[in-house]
Amino acid sequence: MTAKKPLQKIKGDQAQAATRGFLEDLFDDYYAQRYKVYRMNFFRGIVFGLGSVIGGTLMVALLIWLLSFFNEIPFVGPFTHTIQNSIQKTPPKQN
Repeated sequence: MTAKKPLQKIKGDQAQAATRGFLEDLFDDYYAQRYKVYRMNFFRGIVFGLGSVIGGTLMVALLIWLLSFFNEIPFVGPFTHTIQNSIQKTPPKQN
């Protein structure tokens, strides 16, 4: 039994060293060209922001559309009616 513990410890140390070496190589290769990293993160942020705005707009529109089916319910009906009226009566923006 005592021979298995050092063998397992050696295997664990080798696996940990291999993982550490792989991560260091990946880090060195990826971050060697900082301009590419900055450019990628910039575009990633733009796409994330655009997707958030589009997704939020679609979710609000879907919610209003679903609530419009419940015009007869006492508390939801007047609320959705008010929202629909405010959307329909909003004048177009003029520059």
